[in-house]
Amino acid sequence: MTFPPDDPWGTPAPPPTGGPSFPPTGGPSFPPTGGPSFPPTGVPPVPQIPPQIPPGPPPVASGPVIVRIAEIEITSSAIRTPVGDFPLAGSRWQVNELWVTQRRTPLWAKIAGFGLAVCTLGLSLLLLLIKESPPQGTVTVTLTSGPQQYVARIPVDHEDEVVTINQQINYVRSLAAL
Repeated sequence: MTFPPDDPWGTPAPPPTGGPSFPPTGGPSFPPTGGPSFPPTGVPPVPQIPPQIPPGPPPVASGPVIVRIAEIEITSSAIRTPVGDFPLAGSRWQVNELWVTQRRTPLWAKIAGFGLAVCTLGLSLLLLLIKESPPQGTVTVTLTSGPQQYVARIPVDHEDEVVTINQQINYVRSLAAL
């Protein structure tokens, strides 16, 4: 297996040839004797690796945020995501929605049913049969820019939120086409 020469984790570092000497703890310090000396624990010191600058041009300030969709921020020339920046020009956007309904007893029916159970000889427990089906959904926004891809999952509770997300995506699509 070969690693690129600029990969700091790819190849092991050569052992240190000469390092700082440490005086023994609790006793007088003696001048160094020529070879590498180690602390009294017998563990060699860790060599300091200079920080490496990633190759490529430095990031360019892309301007203020125009649209924010969940954790995705769109500027006039770039798309900022938690995993990195993508170019806006030529990006492709896809929106999918998934709705799930769960049937559950509303809180007011539980409180009234148990609270009035003594007064109505248990007939108020029939209120527990009342069910509601609140919609819960997830909108999946897939961003593809060249070989890079990012997926954002946005929880939604109402269809108006889906309409708003679709309008934002259509606006970003028009910006990407410029």
